[in-house]
Amino acid sequence: MDKFSQYLKMAPLTLDGGMGSELEQQNINVDNNLWSASALIQSPGTIAKIHQHYFDAGAQGAITDTYQAHVATFLAQGFDSHKAYELIDTAVHLAKEGLALSTQDDGLIIGSVGPYGAYLANGAEYTGDYHLSKQAYQDFHRQRIERLVQDEVDLIGLETMPNFTEAQALAELLETEFSETPAYLSFSIKDGNTLCDGTSLATAVGYFEKYAQIKAIGVNCTAPDNILTALQAIQPQTTKQIIIYPNAGDTYDPQTKQWVDDYGPIDWQELVPQWLNQGATIIGGCCRTTPKDIIAIKQAIDSWCRKV
Repeated sequence: MDKFSQYLKMAPLTLDGGMGSELEQQNINVDNNLWSASALIQSPGTIAKIHQHYFDAGAQGAITDTYQAHVATFLAQGFDSHKAYELIDTAVHLAKEGLALSTQDDGLIIGSVGPYGAYLANGAEYTGDYHLSKQAYQDFHRQRIERLVQDEVDLIGLETMPNFTEAQALAELLETEFSETPAYLSFSIKDGNTLCDGTSLATAVGYFEKYAQIKAIGVNCTAPDNILTALQAIQPQTTKQIIIYPNAGDTYDPQTKQWVDDYGPIDWQELVPQWLNQGATIIGGCCRTTPKDIIAIKQAIDSWCRKV
């Protein structure tokens, strides 16, 4: 049995939180096309420390800093392919280092695979407004997934997927070329019922039920207010574990590549039990969430578990 499946027996699980915003707190400039992956070049030790802080906060899984770390992205920044692959290797190593430095005895290393829209670096992961053939999507994603698998991540995280066709292509790619590696699939949604490209969330979730390799399905990087509605759409359509990791509710401006702080404090103690009662089994945070948020999420999960 793969390590992810073993962990799922202990669900509910806690994931980590935002990386880019934590790097900004450490005065790392991520306002560029590489986004958080630029820290792989500027300050790799900071990434390891952030992973450590999340594990110390109670996270049971670390998402590698490879969301924007695609070979094509590095090539466009003037690096050669050898360096591009080396930087992906570095991201995985840093997640493992963070775990080793932490108070946790063990944890999951999740190889982040962001959508084609992230490569465009124009906010398209929040619109899904791009169109490639199935083959083109697979050709784009193959290199990074292959390297993450070679680096022995515990699972692949297909995250912030706004485009139904792209998600279909990725599921088929995993099944045909990386069948031994488990994965989860997490959509980017424009509201609680709809993918960013307009596809019904319920329809999308139901489609992937046939892919046993995808062990968990859900949503990420949406405001906490959307999560309960999304869970109500997801839960009837799947027998898989349900994964959710909302952002802090702020708004992303693709022109300035900055988050607009327009959302109040999040009451995790109130929200997390609602999400668990609606079927969520893997909960973490996305952009703008912090180790303090993960501590609160873990505490809310533990409190809920003691009561059920």
